[in-house]
Order: sequence, then structure tokens, then C-alpha cells
Amino acid sequence: MTPFIGHSVGYRKTLSFGLTCLVYRATTMFCRRNYNYPNDALGKTVGQMVGAVRSARQNIAEGSSRAGTSKETELKFLDVAKAFLQELAGDYESFIVDAGETPWSERDPKYLKAKSLVFDDFTAKDDLRHEYGKHILAMRKRFAAALENEDPIIAANAILVTIDRACALLHRQIGKIDEDFRKQGGFTEHRTKVCLEAHDAAIGACDAPKCSKCGGPMRKVVAKKGPNSGNPFWNCQAYPNCSGTRKWGRK
Repeated sequence: MTPFIGHSVGYRKTLSFGLTCLVYRATTMFCRRNYNYPNDALGKTVGQMVGAVRSARQNIAEGSSRAGTSKETELKFLDVAKAFLQELAGDYESFIVDAGETPWSERDPKYLKAKSLVFDDFTAKDDLRHEYGKHILAMRKRFAAALENEDPIIAANAILVTIDRACALLHRQIGKIDEDFRKQGGFTEHRTKVCLEAHDAAIGACDAPKCSKCGGPMRKVVAKKGPNSGNPFWNCQAYPNCSGTRKWGRK
């Protein structure tokens, strides 16, 4: 029987979450190195940048936690996460330009090298918090030369590349969830399917008749219109693929 609560892949297994975690760590380090009292007296720039990537990370996690009961809510959280990352990208672009530089071209070898860095899949099945901690520390070490570079222009550009990767992945996740929603419906439709299956199972247990067309089990339904409106009859459980019916009470 179909489970009542839908499936969630788990945010720790998504590459978008992993890359966002790296951007969070890199951003906190970048801000400590490059913003101080003279150039950010009220701490607003640091607060906005760190707050944006933290919110992105948390929205991915929260969206995943709601995946089983509301695809619509999951979509909203992922879309908000992407918006926060794009906001952060604007801060890094401004930093680079204000320093008299331009963001790396997509054909620049440094851009291509940063984009080619591989973030390994997370495959642990238990003790997830502990295992993911080890995993993310190993990935930080792999990405550190780019994302945590002491040269602020290199670091800012590499972080921009990683933000773009995370946003592209979130865009694909949103598209896939939207496609599944269109095909399978949301929580309400899923709940209806589960209830119908339970109803069908109960009817089957009461020795419902076999369909005269396909031989499958039937279920009791009530006519909603026509001359028999309000009267029960047997309808094939395979409807609409099978249109077999029987009069109520007939075995």
C-alpha cells in the first residue's frame, strides 16, 4: 500500500546543500579578513552576507524536511534559498568591481579550474550528523585553495563560481519537483490515493465481486448524477483503465 507520508531524499544528500555549506564557511572567513570597523562600521555588510548564505542553507534543509507532506512548501523554500544565494553573489560582484577588477570570464582558466572542483556524494546511511561533519570538513579542505584563498579577488571569484553552481542545481531541483507535482499531485492528492487504497482493501476483505470485464476487484461507489443518482453500485478498482460495473448487491 502507498505510504501516507511521501518520500524525502534528505538535504545532506543534495549537492546544492553541500556547496552552500562551503560558501557559508568561505563567506564567514572572507568577511573576517576583508571587513573591519573602518570599512564596515556597523557590521551591516558582514551581517547581510553571512545572513544571506545562512538563510540559504537553512531554507534548503527546511524545504527537505517538508518534502514528504508538501511539495508546494518545499518548492517555496528552495526558491527562497536560491534568491538568498543570488543576493550574496551581488555582494561579491560589487566587492570585485569596487577593487578595480572584473569577475572572471567563463573562459578564464581560473574560472574553469574552480568550476571543475568535485564535491563527493554523501552516502552514509546512519549517524548522519557525525558522518556529514566529517564529509563537509574533507570537502572544505579540497576547496580551500580556491574558496579560502588569502587573495580576496581570487576568493571572491571562486565563491561566485560556487554560488552559480549551487543556484543551477537548485534550479534543476525546483524543476524536477514541479514536474513531479504536475504528474503525481501534492499532499492532498496523495492522501486521497491512500484513503482510496484503504477503502479498496476494506471492500476486498468483504468479498467484493470480480469485475466482469477484467476480472479484477471492485469497490462500492455512489452515483453522483443521472437517473440512479444517490444509489450505490460496484465499480472496477482499475477505473478509468477499466469501465466495468455491476449492480449493487449482485455477486
